[in-house]
Amino acid sequence: MTDIVAIRRALISVSDKSGLVDFARALAHAGVEILSTGGSAKALREAGIAVIDVSDHTGFPEILDGRVKTLVPQIHGGILARRDVAEHLAEMAAHNIAPIDLVVSNLYPFEATLARGGDFADCIENIDIGGPALTRAAAKNHDFVAIVIEPAQYDAVLAELTEHGGTTLALRRRLAGDAYARTAAYDAAIATWFAAQNGVPYPPRVTFAGTLRQTLRYGENPHQTAAFYTSGTRPGIATARQVQGKELSYNNLNDTDAAFEALAEFDAPTVVIVKHANPCGVATAGSLADAWDAALRCDPESAFGGIVAVNRMLDAQAAEKIAAIFTEVIIAPDANDAALAILARKKNLRVLLTGGLPDPAEAGTSFKSVAGGMLVQSRDNGRIGLADLRAVTKRAPTAQELDDLLFAFRVCKHVKSNAIIYARNGATTGIGAGQMSRVNSARIAAWKAEEAARKAGLAQSLAIGSVVASDAFFPFADGLEAAIAAGATAVIQPGGSMRDSEVIAAADAAGVAMVMTGMRHFRH
Repeated sequence: MTDIVAIRRALISVSDKSGLVDFARALAHAGVEILSTGGSAKALREAGIAVIDVSDHTGFPEILDGRVKTLVPQIHGGILARRDVAEHLAEMAAHNIAPIDLVVSNLYPFEATLARGGDFADCIENIDIGGPALTRAAAKNHDFVAIVIEPAQYDAVLAELTEHGGTTLALRRRLAGDAYARTAAYDAAIATWFAAQNGVPYPPRVTFAGTLRQTLRYGENPHQTAAFYTSGTRPGIATARQVQGKELSYNNLNDTDAAFEALAEFDAPTVVIVKHANPCGVATAGSLADAWDAALRCDPESAFGGIVAVNRMLDAQAAEKIAAIFTEVIIAPDANDAALAILARKKNLRVLLTGGLPDPAEAGTSFKSVAGGMLVQSRDNGRIGLADLRAVTKRAPTAQELDDLLFAFRVCKHVKSNAIIYARNGATTGIGAGQMSRVNSARIAAWKAEEAARKAGLAQSLAIGSVVASDAFFPFADGLEAAIAAGATAVIQPGGSMRDSEVIAAADAAGVAMVMTGMRHFRH
């Protein structure tokens, strides 16, 4: 096996023609014979580059509306033959098969067709057959053939062609690995689409594919490695443009995603502050600046070094206030020039602009690795509105309490279980997250409300006069009683406990209004 393989003949058949003409011209200048098909041959010929049609090379025409172009022995024999096996060389000579040293093939745009809402027939026609066959054949025989699957690889091939007169084994192996990853992702997209068409949410075999966005310095901890892969177009960290600041870490990305997903629940100007993947302050108001003040008031201590998400174009007034404390990341749909100028003073502050907001009701899939496998579920896109609430106490909530109850329950959905949220006037006043006991979450949230009041110089806890939300039912009355003791006047919870009647009785005894949603929002 020879390390350097000269490129004497190349086969080019691509759907993405960006950079193709310059690449092919450089190959032709180096004396490479170019075989090509259909639109690729036309584009090269129009650019004045000598091209041999594959049908002329093989003596067999393209048939079936182009479905069969390269699926012939003269092509695949030229790709798959081992040049160090005498029998292979003899068979090539006997059948007049010429070797092919470079294959340039990217696939029909199935994923793009799906993303733009193509119908069933359109998607089927954009399932490539010849392209993956060429790609896999060249990758299999990478000892002798280089496979190029995307324009980003053109420069590496040309650099080696200039320096060595051909490609090195190291490059061919790297290109082969990239090629198999691409065909795997392509097939995964098709298989996932077919499963959806067939109404099969969890098929017998499943593959998750992603595209490397960036490697990260480390994972949750410095001894762990990490990378960020993207797999869709949902607005958020995957679509974000970083306009300033240090490189994002694994924890930055995880926390920022949590903040932006929580933010999507609200239509009015809203600010979400997140620390360690949990909201520590959420508020809606007439402006982002006012929402920031209310969100920060909930837990100013935890907000230090946190993530801030806003659901409007970030303006100068809000930017000035946010920049006044140490913040790791700000994520927004957009920001005006004045806001960006203010944030630019904080060189290390990471600023992400997403170009849009995610739809909280959008369907999707989430997954989590476990030992030996993967847990897969539909994303929690459940939403509760006024019509979904069932009043179960003697006193019904007031209109203001109803607004706050819905607000608090939407925040609750994005807080680690067990979750208890106190809220008033469209702002969180106390958050209890991730406790093993629901009553302890209620007590912690109440304590935080007291601490926030003390820091603000107020005489009474922020929980007094608030409503309270629980992400799951109260198994006993003690959790509710802790909230009532903290000053809550109304409660929202899913219901469904064996002791619902005891919990309702405790609310009635205290004159507290309670509504049930029938929907739980555990978050682990």
